[in-house]
Amino acid sequence: MSTRFSSRVNQVKPSATIAMSMKALALKAEGRDIISLSVGEPDFDTPAHIRQAGIDAINAGQTRYTAVDGTPELKHAIIQKLHRDNNLDYAADEILVSSGAKQSIFNMFQAMLDDGDEALVPAPYWVSYPDMVRLADADPVILHTQAKDNYLISPQQLQSAINDNTRLLILNAPSNPTGMGYTRQALAALGEVLLDHPKVWICSDDIYEHIWWGDEPFCNIAEVVPALKDRMVVVNGVSKAYAMTGWRIGYAAGPAEVIAQMRKVQGQSTSNPCSISQAAATAALSGDQAEIAAMASAFQARHDWIVPALNACPGLSCQPAQGAFYVFVDCQEAINQLGLGDDLALAEHLLETAGVATVPGSAFGTPGHLRLSFALGLETLQEAVGRIERALQAS
Repeated sequence: MSTRFSSRVNQVKPSATIAMSMKALALKAEGRDIISLSVGEPDFDTPAHIRQAGIDAINAGQTRYTAVDGTPELKHAIIQKLHRDNNLDYAADEILVSSGAKQSIFNMFQAMLDDGDEALVPAPYWVSYPDMVRLADADPVILHTQAKDNYLISPQQLQSAINDNTRLLILNAPSNPTGMGYTRQALAALGEVLLDHPKVWICSDDIYEHIWWGDEPFCNIAEVVPALKDRMVVVNGVSKAYAMTGWRIGYAAGPAEVIAQMRKVQGQSTSNPCSISQAAATAALSGDQAEIAAMASAFQARHDWIVPALNACPGLSCQPAQGAFYVFVDCQEAINQLGLGDDLALAEHLLETAGVATVPGSAFGTPGHLRLSFALGLETLQEAVGRIERALQAS
């Protein structure tokens, strides 16, 4: 029997990162020795005081529905965090807690985008952005960037992309997959363009905020150009900074009228996030922040090792990043040397011959590249890069 599916869902591709991770898991289940550099999550345990807050919540009977937009305690902690870390002030009705930052972004797109609208998506992009735009019946407009520009968009590029249909710009820095971020000067220049186009909204995805070692302190565009705050939604969460990916807590901050519409979307989909996870997230945001710095320092040490190690591999080239836990590797020369068709073929080759799972750059809108996560112990990373080097040398 043939089943008809919606044109909306037919436009959407499965997540390449999830697909590669699933393939790696399947090979592991067959007994293969596989090292996965494809998964975007910290390898650290959730800090003990955060875990204990979740346990305490269970024991205290906090296992029932909460308000759709989050508990008052967590919303207060988010407000305090945004003031403390970002010098941004919000009220409780300007905060929405979701089941992960991904849902916060999805809620925003559903609330803000319509048929015929365009969303500007800088590439390389996180794999889900374009498809979430399509699920809102809007059109993703890809702004391609280059390694020589640190994979960042310029004011001129932004200006030329804006037209009467432009509704939204997505900014993610430090970026998944490149780990690159904008300086204050660069954000100010982008802000000058956006000030001239008051109908264009901004989604600032700051999920990697605390995994940052750039020369300047982290900042988002609202901190640099405060006039943009009233048409911007800041998205963040506890997954990356606090090693809480499985707890599934993200949040959005923005104008009350926008948050109300996003809350409506969430109320008709997942409703409230997990009550226990919210208690843990409250402890994460309100408690001792020392372990954030310790994890970020470990990620930086791994970054500082893996960049020169990959650059020593035949046919690979990558630049130092300023944050997150990824390197975005130009592998076109290796593809040519091996006589392969594209980056997907190279990723398959490395998985089959070296037992190392990576993600092809084409999934991020930038063919000829691979994304490698270094959210693994240094010894494991050394083994993985050694395998990659030997597989490339064998050609």
